[in-house]
Amino acid sequence: MRIALALAIAALLPGAARAGPGAVDWQRKVVTCTGSGAANLRDAGGNPAVARIGAEKAAKLDALRNCLEAVKGVTVGSGKTAGDAMASDAAVRARVEGTVRGFQVVGKPRYYSDGGVEMDVEVPLEGAISEALLPAGAGAAPAGKGPAPGTSLVVDARGQKVVPALAPRVLDPAGREIYGPAMLGAPARPGGGAAYARDLEAARRDLGARLGDRPLVVKAVRAEGADLVLSDADAAALAGKDLGFLAEGRVVVLTD
Repeated sequence: MRIALALAIAALLPGAARAGPGAVDWQRKVVTCTGSGAANLRDAGGNPAVARIGAEKAAKLDALRNCLEAVKGVTVGSGKTAGDAMASDAAVRARVEGTVRGFQVVGKPRYYSDGGVEMDVEVPLEGAISEALLPAGAGAAPAGKGPAPGTSLVVDARGQKVVPALAPRVLDPAGREIYGPAMLGAPARPGGGAAYARDLEAARRDLGARLGDRPLVVKAVRAEGADLVLSDADAAALAGKDLGFLAEGRVVVLTD
């Protein structure tokens, strides 16, 4: 009951999306989970202090299980989840699991009169997890003859049913890829293929380093899962331009 209530609250937080037994805050790019542990006075020899320590250990193990399941549900891109990538590659699985084991407890644990303990934990998606899950690509974005139209690409997808992902693609109306994870250079992979924000003002405040001083804003006319489709006009405006900044993952998606 306590875990269900905590997860229900987490699901209502801005930027949060359910991912199995936890929630993903795509604005902050963290997975949040709750772990619960019950006290066992019998095994603790009737000592409440020892029982509480056991409950804390059990809560951490429960949080680890919940976070692993939540991370497996994270969308990487194009209908592929982290769980799919982990199931098909033992090295990826080991790296992701190792990172999740290093979760951080946030806030203070909650202690109850029956000796039970609950704690909230977070696992960052940026860093080792993104680096492990994103496919290795050529690391080369379109470098046309025209001048760079900006320092980053901002895709306004508000009003669309977007599935947030570590590596969304940007497509033209014919389905041709304007931006995708294969364009990411190795240094950019830990940051993921894109960041998410509520509006441009929030992006400037929280993602200034990613945006640069001249973000180019385009509009998504529809979303196909994690993929974002631009209009003919916006796609044509990017054609032949130097989009080298895409190799640095300088993409921000605005979502409701």
